[in-house]
This record gives sequence, structure tokens and C-alpha cells, in this order.
Amino acid sequence: MASESVSVVFKIYCLTVMTLIAAAYTVALRYTRTVSSDLYFSTTAVCVTEIIKLLLSLGMLLRETGGLGRCRSAVVSHIFKSPVELLKLSVPSVVYAIQNNMAFVALSNLDAAVYQVTYQLKIPCTALCTVLMLSRSLSRLQWFSVFMLCGGVTLVQWTPPLSTKVQVEQNPFLGFVAIAVAVLCSGFAGVYFEKVLKSSDTSLWVRNIQMYLSGIVVTLIGVFMTDGAQVLEKGFFYGYTPWVCLVVFLASVGGMYTSVVVKYTDNIMKGFSAAAAIVLSTVASVVLFGLQITATFLTGALLVCVSIYLYGLPKQDTSRLQKPSADREDNGLQC
Repeated sequence: MASESVSVVFKIYCLTVMTLIAAAYTVALRYTRTVSSDLYFSTTAVCVTEIIKLLLSLGMLLRETGGLGRCRSAVVSHIFKSPVELLKLSVPSVVYAIQNNMAFVALSNLDAAVYQVTYQLKIPCTALCTVLMLSRSLSRLQWFSVFMLCGGVTLVQWTPPLSTKVQVEQNPFLGFVAIAVAVLCSGFAGVYFEKVLKSSDTSLWVRNIQMYLSGIVVTLIGVFMTDGAQVLEKGFFYGYTPWVCLVVFLASVGGMYTSVVVKYTDNIMKGFSAAAAIVLSTVASVVLFGLQITATFLTGALLVCVSIYLYGLPKQDTSRLQKPSADREDNGLQC
């Protein structure tokens, strides 16, 4: 999709909102899993998020089609009369459901700043899936940045900083395993969804609706398989507070807003946004959770931020550099 010409102010606005959403979501989720007294069921939060995303996508499709009748025709044609397409989109639905649940497990056992840094492993995961599934290539600089990012995450995880204000029992190893599963899911599902999008001219919002419908079914099954007895006893919305509602809202809007950012910005600006989200999450963790910053954490986080920037740099067009030299060789032969 070609990017439309927009002002620099609008691009900065988009990235500022995306940065704030990413940082606020991580910190708020961590807060609800470690500070709240009545712990809510994370599986229900993931399910509610899928429902809100579905409603938002329906609203965007209504706006895109320009009328209720056209919107209904698109839904009937692409949803109810296309079971094969629904089945195709159920693959990323299952994977994203696993990823979202793993985020809750990870932030129950790791600080928000550590999570934010480690979660950037999704970049090499996505890069690998892109090479394998879409047959794309990476430049030497991108491969270098991938290894730099992995080194930075290793430093952060080598001696994870402690949070003095968090009293709940935590398992950092379980948290890291959860992030590992989440980034694998993120890489695969993202590239798979991109491949499906580019295989036809079907609207992005129609594809989202297909995926979220499958996601609701998958997450509902997850609710009753994991927390079924307790949900029936205490209620679906047990433990929900304004903070939990904020987490659900940020998760819902964040996924939808990403498509706007992808459309109007480039990889370099998204890299700056990811680095800024890491900084904001770190500051918030120090203030709210008493995070004790270590030298290895700072070094690792810096390496991750630099690698994100390097990975987003545009590939150099070597064909134009090679052409003059080829012309000189031709001129030499003619002399």
C-alpha cells in the first residue's frame, strides 16, 4: 500500500499516540497483575479485547463502504458465504490468542521495562518468518542489527533488575519463556496475515472481521478450558477495575491504531517509537514498582534501541552505485 502524503506534524502525532499506548499498556497490565487485590481472569480480558476489536472493525468497514447496505453486503459476501476464508484466518486467530495470553503470563513475572526490552525479539522472529514465508532478503546491516538486538536482550535477562515495591511471588524464567512463545507467535501470525492480505484485494477491515470472529470463538474456548469453573462461580468480569478496563481498551485500540501508523510512517520513525516506549516503561517502572536499574540492563536496553534504529534503515540501492563503474568499463573498451 502506497503511503499517502501527510504532514510531519500528523506523523509525529501518530507516533506519539502509538508510543504512549505501547508504554501505558505494558505498565498498566503489569500493575493489574501485581498490585490489584482481586486478580481478574486474564483469559476473559483477552476475549473482551477481541470483541471490542470486532466492533471497531465493523465501524471502520461501515465508514469505508459508505453505507449500512453496502457494509451488510460485504459482511454477508465475505463472512457468511466464505467459510474457507474464515478457516484461513482462524490460523492467526489461534496464534494471536496464545500470544495475548502469554503477555499476561510474562507481565505477571517480569517487570514492565524488562518485558518491553525483551519483547523486541519479535523483530528477528518476524525477520526470519519474512525470509522463510515471503522469500524476502535482509541486508547485512539488518542481520547485524538482529544479532545486536539478541545480545542486548541477553544482557537484560542475564541479571534482571528487581522491583522493590512488588510483593507477589514471581518466576522470571517462566516470564521469559512466556515472552519467547509470544514473540514466536507474533512473528508467524504477523507474516501469515500479511501474506493473506496480499493474496487478494479484500479490504483490510473485512480481513480483520474474519480474524476477530475466529478469535472470539478461540478465546471463549480458552476461557472455559482454563478458568471455566472459577468463571462460573465468580462471574466473567470478576476482579475488573478501572485499571483492568484501561488495559482492555489499550489492547483493543493499540492493535487497530498500528495499521494507521504503518500506513503513514516509515520503519525509522517506528523504531524511534519503540525506543521511546522502552524509556517510558523504564521510568514508570522505577516510579511505580521501585525498579532497581543495573548497568547490564542499561547496556542491554541501549543495544536494543540502537539495533531497532539500524534495522529500520532503508536498504541501499547498489544498482545505481554499480552502474557508473560499468559505464567506465564500457568507455575503456571503446578507447
